Amino acid sequence: MATAAGRPIPKYKRVFEALQHEIRSGRLKSGQRLPSEADLVGRFGASRITVGRAVRDLQLAGLVDRRVGSGTYVRAAPAPGGLSFGLLIPDLGETEIFESICQGMMASPLAREHALVWGSVTSVASSKEERAWRLCRQYIDRRVAGVFFAPLELTPDKDQVNRRIAQALDDAGIPIVLLDRTVLPYPDRGHHDLVGIDNRRAGYLITEHLLRLGSRRIAFVSLPNAAATVDARAAGYREALNAWHEPAAREFVSCIDPADSNRVRRLMKSRRPEAIVCANDWTAARLMHTILELGYHVPEDVRLVGIDDLDYAGLLPVPLTTLRQPTREIGAAAFAAMLDRVARPDEPPRDILLQTRLIVRRSCGAPAP
Repeated sequence: MATAAGRPIPKYKRVFEALQHEIRSGRLKSGQRLPSEADLVGRFGASRITVGRAVRDLQLAGLVDRRVGSGTYVRAAPAPGGLSFGLLIPDLGETEIFESICQGMMASPLAREHALVWGSVTSVASSKEERAWRLCRQYIDRRVAGVFFAPLELTPDKDQVNRRIAQALDDAGIPIVLLDRTVLPYPDRGHHDLVGIDNRRAGYLITEHLLRLGSRRIAFVSLPNAAATVDARAAGYREALNAWHEPAAREFVSCIDPADSNRVRRLMKSRRPEAIVCANDWTAARLMHTILELGYHVPEDVRLVGIDDLDYAGLLPVPLTTLRQPTREIGAAAFAAMLDRVARPDEPPRDILLQTRLIVRRSCGAPAP
């Protein structure tokens, strides 16, 4: 099976869509236990990893509950009078923080009588931008009570697409709670509630940690076309350097593919950084592999830090020092913010920013506490 653009649909998506159809059609009823993982492996001719990811996505979509030691069960329909909220997260499954944020939403006691809706349009949409727009239209047609929106990033048209989606939902009278990032690039604020972290403070704190360790030639690395959160982290990085009377030279800030060995080699030879602040753990992980492949050592030749504390941060070749985002708590706070917005639509927009925590590992050269 292939998409309209001729690309094959990932096998886990085919398993997910088949099970989703059985649940929505009533073939698998509320409270019914799903077939075991072994049965699903045999039925679909897929690996356990593939089946496990499909079932995990069913859970993220609010269709099933996984009970430790018991199995996976079709989730009960929302109580009468419960509301349905759409998840519009184009990077779900690609950017790891959003899975944990969604789990935090579903675990919130406030969510028990409501439903989280995750549309699926992979088989007919050819790009991330098109998938996001189709999901937006789907939620408008379904008249959901609100949408949790994590705006697009890492695409040249992200700002245009994000504005289009937000405007369409506004025109339909559907409240939006933003996850992690704003629709509009800085310094524009927009008029939607935002739940995340103070990214400028995060950039400052992780840079100051390197300064306290004695580093002075500190670079900042991010991907091109990143979200506004990355701009805020870069601003915090520059602010920390200025506070320590270390001028933040423009040439020390790089927007590159961290897996591009030629670009990374030029950065290391021309700037000779003592340390590198990465915009997030995803960038740090790929940059670390490239640096090691080029023959440098972390942290002996260059210290490396990130922001997020993803599950694999401590499992990298050199465990990564990073700032931990409280992702599950962000999900719970976002759900509470949505219910407040539905109840009081005329309240001023809010930024709800949760605290980060420094996690010290070997990549920064400091002894772990």
